[in-house]
Amino acid sequence: MSGVAFILLTCWGTVGMKIALSDVEGHVLHGLLEENTGDIVIRIDPRGFIIHASANIAELGQDFSAALLLPHITDLAMRDHAAFLGEYVVAALLGKAQGGWAEFPAIACAEPDSCRNLHCQRWYSLSLRPMRCADGTLDGALCLMRSVQQVRSLEGELHARAVTDPLTGLPNRAAFCASLRRYLAQGGGQMVAVFAVDAMRALLLRYGQRTADEVLWGFAKFLETMALPGHELAQLDGERFAVLIPEMSSRAAREWAEDVATTFAGLGAPASAKAPHLTVSAGLARVECTVDWTLREAELGLVLARAGGGRQVAVAVYRRAA
Repeated sequence: MSGVAFILLTCWGTVGMKIALSDVEGHVLHGLLEENTGDIVIRIDPRGFIIHASANIAELGQDFSAALLLPHITDLAMRDHAAFLGEYVVAALLGKAQGGWAEFPAIACAEPDSCRNLHCQRWYSLSLRPMRCADGTLDGALCLMRSVQQVRSLEGELHARAVTDPLTGLPNRAAFCASLRRYLAQGGGQMVAVFAVDAMRALLLRYGQRTADEVLWGFAKFLETMALPGHELAQLDGERFAVLIPEMSSRAAREWAEDVATTFAGLGAPASAKAPHLTVSAGLARVECTVDWTLREAELGLVLARAGGGRQVAVAVYRRAA
């Protein structure tokens, strides 16, 4: 969203696009940028004095409505960074900093000159695009100010979403495979269990996606309560869950997986004859060879468990060719 807004802003300040915006249209565009990106939009004159700013500049304790003199854009930075910001603005107005961003700290409170509270100090990044009249003379610039902390927070959120299943909140297949690779690099030997709710597809067709999601979410929370310290849980896909079981023999791992299946079957007993009886099956495998090999062995065990009627734990007996 921020990228789209910045493209709009760039087009607005580009002579070659020949986009004529009225004052009303300009204010509307400011509002769109402010609402959709959280960025502060600033219009400065050729000398760097602020002519207009979006309403969210109030986050910095600025109230231009009561100002007798136009503030300079360097007034937004802390005193010891004002010179740096001024140099960037001059270079950008001359076209020597095209596309660059300048980061600087600002005091985000009503008393910037006297405030020493660390919580009021925030880092912002600023990008500037010069605007020119039809005859080529400089007519000031449009600027975007963006909270660096907010950007870092969004980046962290995006990263979390990239490795997390949105329904259950568990790590996804990519994150689980990364863990398997780390264990394989150390020699492997741990156990992996792959669980799945039995007859999940029939449940989906009969009761719908919402009910299926509720069942998957419920089993994920149940699996979290059954996991022991050191276990790593993940959701491999729409219906399969994986658990990495370190420091446990194959026999102990199987007993734990059987306990999970038995306990869940007891909790999933139907309240009426028409309600489905929820059960789970699991396949076990040892972490060895490669990530794909390990997961394939565990999923083959799951297939065998389901073929036996469900509510079982099975280990694949397939062996690699010599």
